[in-house]
Amino acid sequence: MALNNDPYRLDLRRARRGFERAATTYDRAAVLQREVGQRLAERLALMRLRPAAIVDVGCGTGDALSELSTRYPDAFVAGLDSAFAMLDVARRRNAAARATERSLFARWFGSRTRNGAEPALVCGDASHLPLAAGSVDLVWSNLTLQWIDEPSIAFEGFHRVLRSGGLLLFSTLGPDTLRELRTAFAGVDQATHVSRFIDMHDLGDMLVHTGFADPVMDMETITLTYEDARTMMHELKAIGAHNATRGRPRGLIGRARWQRVLDALEAFRRDGRLPATYEVVYGHAWKPEPRVAADGRAIVRFTPRAGD
Repeated sequence: MALNNDPYRLDLRRARRGFERAATTYDRAAVLQREVGQRLAERLALMRLRPAAIVDVGCGTGDALSELSTRYPDAFVAGLDSAFAMLDVARRRNAAARATERSLFARWFGSRTRNGAEPALVCGDASHLPLAAGSVDLVWSNLTLQWIDEPSIAFEGFHRVLRSGGLLLFSTLGPDTLRELRTAFAGVDQATHVSRFIDMHDLGDMLVHTGFADPVMDMETITLTYEDARTMMHELKAIGAHNATRGRPRGLIGRARWQRVLDALEAFRRDGRLPATYEVVYGHAWKPEPRVAADGRAIVRFTPRAGD
């Protein structure tokens, strides 16, 4: 199937508009994003890394920027997102947090102030990072790659901006995500109602082909539950997770067909709640030292023996 005719390809303008409109409701509804972000951050404790520069790709309203700045107080931290409204919320959120910090430091230590620069915020495309080659030591990306049609292109960009020895740490969603909705909409019409999600093994292969070393992939299932389907859909809309596939319905689904979807969803109800399954994929990989110089000559490294 030609890419232009693939109904699961994303309408990036629609996806961006969805996140622009959801900027003011995102933090209230982003339960999964915060939880996964915390679990992703815990993995940093296992990494031997002292980054001088960090970029959060798909930073949204900036939830992880404070975590990264606190964990690495001497690092320059930047957040990148394609939705300007999300970055505006991140800016105001960061300003409020800094004001609180200054107040506490003044109360505790007189005129002392907290060290460290404020995170930089950049409006840009995760697939085409507006950053110089070899400029960062850590690329962090929490639940963003599922909004990119070709993660391999994003991986190429991540590899380009990382310095040798730098780390890519990310999370995304796997194929079992929203399986209840996918099943409920199956057969209702010929349109696409749920995005396509990529298997973690395929993502691991992409990392290797891009030039990353020692990729590690794993996954877990997280299930959110809702009182009813309307609440589920409202929460998805509140975080900007609209159906942005090119094969999406172009009009109203109709009362009869919508009732079929609701009836199919009811088959999943357990203990009075409707579940929404998320297959959360975690991955990390390192940018290795180059083996070939710019002029094509092989690089040979010698390590002195102990005592020499």
